[in-house]
Amino acid sequence: MDNDVVTMLMPYDPDEFWERMRKIIREEIAKLKGQSSHLMQTPGLTEKPLYKIDEICQLFKVSRTTVHDWMKCGKLRKVKVRSRVYFLGSEIQRLLKGGEG
Repeated sequence: MDNDVVTMLMPYDPDEFWERMRKIIREEIAKLKGQSSHLMQTPGLTEKPLYKIDEICQLFKVSRTTVHDWMKCGKLRKVKVRSRVYFLGSEIQRLLKGGEG
Protein backbone atom coordinates (compact mmCIF):
# COMPACT_ATOMS: atom_id res chain seq x y z
CA MET A 1 0.00 0.00 0.00
CA ASP A 2 1.32 3.44 -0.95
CA ASN A 3 1.95 5.76 2.05
CA ASP A 4 0.36 8.75 0.28
CA VAL A 5 -3.02 7.08 -0.19
CA VAL A 6 -5.61 7.30 2.58
CA THR A 7 -8.48 4.87 2.43
CA MET A 8 -11.84 6.38 3.38
CA LEU A 9 -14.78 4.07 3.98
CA MET A 10 -17.56 6.38 2.76
CA PRO A 11 -20.08 6.31 -0.03
CA TYR A 12 -18.57 9.52 -1.50
CA ASP A 13 -15.58 10.39 -3.56
CA PRO A 14 -13.13 12.22 -1.22
CA ASP A 15 -13.45 15.48 -3.18
CA GLU A 16 -17.24 15.28 -3.04
CA PHE A 17 -17.10 14.45 0.68
CA TRP A 18 -14.96 17.50 1.52
CA GLU A 19 -17.12 19.75 -0.65
CA ARG A 20 -20.21 18.58 1.26
CA MET A 21 -18.41 19.12 4.58
CA ARG A 22 -17.45 22.68 3.60
CA LYS A 23 -21.07 23.37 2.60
CA ILE A 24 -22.41 22.04 5.93
CA ILE A 25 -19.89 24.10 7.88
CA ARG A 26 -20.78 27.28 5.93
CA GLU A 27 -24.48 26.67 6.62
CA GLU A 28 -23.87 26.13 10.34
CA ILE A 29 -21.75 29.28 10.61
CA ALA A 30 -24.47 31.27 8.84
CA LYS A 31 -27.04 29.96 11.36
CA LEU A 32 -24.82 30.94 14.29
CA LYS A 33 -24.26 34.43 12.92
CA GLY A 34 -28.01 34.88 12.66
CA GLN A 35 -28.55 33.73 16.25
CA SER A 36 -25.73 35.64 17.96
CA SER A 37 -27.62 38.93 18.04
CA HIS A 38 -30.51 37.27 19.89
CA LEU A 39 -28.22 35.64 22.44
CA MET A 40 -26.31 38.80 23.26
CA GLN A 41 -29.30 41.11 23.79
CA THR A 42 -31.39 41.26 26.93
CA PRO A 43 -34.54 43.39 26.69
CA GLY A 44 -34.50 46.28 29.15
CA LEU A 45 -30.79 45.94 29.96
CA THR A 46 -29.22 49.37 29.48
CA GLU A 47 -25.85 48.88 31.16
CA LYS A 48 -23.40 46.10 31.79
CA PRO A 49 -24.39 44.20 34.97
CA LEU A 50 -21.03 42.64 35.90
CA TYR A 51 -17.41 43.60 35.37
CA LYS A 52 -14.24 41.53 35.61
CA ILE A 53 -11.20 42.87 37.43
CA ASP A 54 -9.29 43.38 34.16
CA GLU A 55 -12.15 45.49 32.81
CA ILE A 56 -12.05 47.67 35.92
CA CYS A 57 -8.29 48.09 35.55
CA GLN A 58 -8.76 49.27 31.96
CA LEU A 59 -11.72 51.48 32.78
CA PHE A 60 -10.03 53.32 35.65
CA LYS A 61 -6.48 52.91 34.29
CA VAL A 62 -5.27 51.34 37.54
CA SER A 63 -3.42 48.17 38.47
CA ARG A 64 -4.91 44.99 39.90
CA THR A 65 -3.22 45.89 43.20
CA THR A 66 -5.19 49.14 43.32
CA VAL A 67 -8.46 47.29 42.74
CA HIS A 68 -7.55 44.87 45.54
CA ASP A 69 -6.81 47.87 47.80
CA TRP A 70 -10.22 49.34 46.94
CA MET A 71 -11.81 46.04 47.99
CA LYS A 72 -9.88 45.97 51.29
CA CYS A 73 -10.89 49.51 52.24
CA GLY A 74 -14.52 48.99 51.20
CA LYS A 75 -14.49 51.34 48.22
CA LEU A 76 -15.45 48.45 45.92
CA ARG A 77 -17.35 45.27 46.78
CA LYS A 78 -16.83 42.01 44.95
CA VAL A 79 -19.46 39.46 43.98
CA LYS A 80 -18.43 35.82 43.70
CA VAL A 81 -20.09 33.62 41.11
CA ARG A 82 -18.79 30.11 41.70
CA SER A 83 -15.03 30.59 41.79
CA ARG A 84 -14.98 33.83 39.80
CA VAL A 85 -14.94 37.39 41.14
CA TYR A 86 -17.05 40.12 39.54
CA PHE A 87 -18.09 43.65 40.40
CA LEU A 88 -21.59 45.07 40.05
CA GLY A 89 -22.19 47.60 37.31
CA SER A 90 -23.97 49.86 39.81
CA GLU A 91 -20.80 49.92 41.95
CA ILE A 92 -18.72 50.86 38.93
CA GLN A 93 -21.16 53.63 37.96
CA ARG A 94 -20.99 54.97 41.54
CA LEU A 95 -17.19 55.08 41.38
CA LEU A 96 -17.24 56.72 37.95
CA LYS A 97 -19.48 59.45 39.33
CA GLY A 98 -17.02 60.01 42.17
CA GLY A 99 -19.07 58.47 44.98
CA GLU A 100 -17.18 56.90 47.85
CA GLY A 101 -19.95 55.09 49.66
